[in-house]
Amino acid sequence: MPVIEVSHLTKSFRTYKKQPGFGGAVKGLFRRQYDQTVAVNDVSFKIEPGELVGFLGPNGAGKTTTLKMLAGLLYPTSGTAKVLGYTPWERADGYRRQFALVLGQKNQLWWDLPARESLELNAKIYGIPTDRFERTVGEMTELLNVKDKLNVSVRELSLGERMKMELIASLLHQPKVLFLDEPTIGLDVISQKTVREFVRRHNVEQKTTILLTSHYMADIQALCERVIIIDQGKTFFDGKLSEIVDRFADSKIITIQCENADTQPAEDLSHYGEVTAKTPNSITLKVKRDRVIPVCKALLDELPVSDIDIQEVPIEDVIRQIFSR
Repeated sequence: MPVIEVSHLTKSFRTYKKQPGFGGAVKGLFRRQYDQTVAVNDVSFKIEPGELVGFLGPNGAGKTTTLKMLAGLLYPTSGTAKVLGYTPWERADGYRRQFALVLGQKNQLWWDLPARESLELNAKIYGIPTDRFERTVGEMTELLNVKDKLNVSVRELSLGERMKMELIASLLHQPKVLFLDEPTIGLDVISQKTVREFVRRHNVEQKTTILLTSHYMADIQALCERVIIIDQGKTFFDGKLSEIVDRFADSKIITIQCENADTQPAEDLSHYGEVTAKTPNSITLKVKRDRVIPVCKALLDELPVSDIDIQEVPIEDVIRQIFSR
């Protein structure tokens, strides 16, 4: 039975369209014009227990709006959703104790207090026994390497340290469902890797169902086998991450090693494919998938090739092309 079940979910917003200048402000007092913005448009998907699913889309695609509806923060315009058997926007106490939402650009910790005091407050709210609280916080701070930061005021923590504390706060009550919205935004490479490893380990050990949004493809590739892509509020793709390359990448990357590669005229190479890079000892070409074998054969026959390498187009480039469409 799916943990998350979304059916034809739609959310639209009505926004006031102000006319420019003082005259426009006066007119707005008597006759207002509104724009209708559809943030989420007929989205449907199911997520099984223990799945870690990437939720992708360009800015404004409706990812965060969808997560907020699943967390019960927003009411949908139409459609239905069930998470753990609950309707999220009914905000049943039993549901609120079983999920967590982490927004990368929002704080849930008290800004002026040490992180430990915010965590203790959460423990009281969720009725977590003291011994379990101490054990859980100790394990998580050790894994995230922030044990020595528990008594530091949140405002004095670095962005990476604060994000790690936010993760600990969200997982303190051991939720069955976790919504992560840009959890590594603005973090350095080392902090990103630490957070990714922590999320992966928690998913494996606790069997937590996780829905993750991120603009860093390294997060998605490291954590998610399945991705859901939405664009302009609609579901564009739902399937395995590996299938994206097969379905949407019509080219491969061929790199050949040969002497005096940079002296080869670009016009002579263009009939093989698009030249994307040249160095004194190598040439990189972007070639249509159905032409890879004949192009490789021609390169080996016509140029002094010492080595040849064929790779798929990087997944982030494929996603970028999808978004640009």
